[in-house]
Amino acid sequence: MQSRQLLESLTIRLLNTHEELVAVKELEEMIWASDDPVPLHQTMTAVKHGGMVIGAFVGERLIGFQYSFAGFDGEKAYLCSHTMGIHPEYQKGGVGEKIKLAQQKAAIEKGYDLVLWTYDPLETVNGNLNIRKLGAVCSTYIQNCYGELPDILNAGLPSDRFQVEWWIRRPGVIEKLANPQKKREMDAHTKSALHFEINQQGDPEPQSIDLTQEQHDGPLVIAVPSAFQDVKARNYDLALRWRMATRGVFKHYFQNDWVVCDFIKGDPTQPVHYYLMEKKPR
Repeated sequence: MQSRQLLESLTIRLLNTHEELVAVKELEEMIWASDDPVPLHQTMTAVKHGGMVIGAFVGERLIGFQYSFAGFDGEKAYLCSHTMGIHPEYQKGGVGEKIKLAQQKAAIEKGYDLVLWTYDPLETVNGNLNIRKLGAVCSTYIQNCYGELPDILNAGLPSDRFQVEWWIRRPGVIEKLANPQKKREMDAHTKSALHFEINQQGDPEPQSIDLTQEQHDGPLVIAVPSAFQDVKARNYDLALRWRMATRGVFKHYFQNDWVVCDFIKGDPTQPVHYYLMEKKPR
């Protein structure tokens, strides 16, 4: 099914019943066969106490879900967006974006203004959705967040994660959602904090990181492989080098009051995409 037809046929709604949440658990088990699904008693409890489970349907078939629970850090309540999964037959068709927009609407209705979640910054499909399309920002890098994970996407590498903040009521987010085709571009004031070269196999290799730009008054960009899983499949050591290089540069600039505020996705044939960072306003 083509993306446009898929999105036109999609129905998205909140899920609350035992039968609906059993279907979510079964879909999660199918998507991540080697990982443990969220227990049914957990999702059933969460939806009664400030959380939510969202389902995406084609006809009567559940093809995607998102699970969130209420969070509190001692000062502020927020929605913790924990897991989202799309059936493999329907991935990369825009379903995830539609689910996140439904999450924003439902979260506002519940009184939230902030949604938090984590993702691997080297997974550029997620970076493009979370940062460029949705307008989330990031200034928190969690090293080996979940320990060693056994699933095919994560096995063998430290589970480093961005923790992103999605301020769902702010004008900047509303504007970005209303103008999905608007893109940031690099200009003469943009500096790169991670330099790379293309090897003989056509893969990008990190060469050096620049940790001297804390006082730069323009944006910084950090390159990441455009197809990290392909790099990992061909060359595990190179994938690990990318993990360590990006860990070093992101942690350094986050600690010096920089924030990831956009994602620059080039042509699909390009070897890298870029995270764009700016200094936090004083």
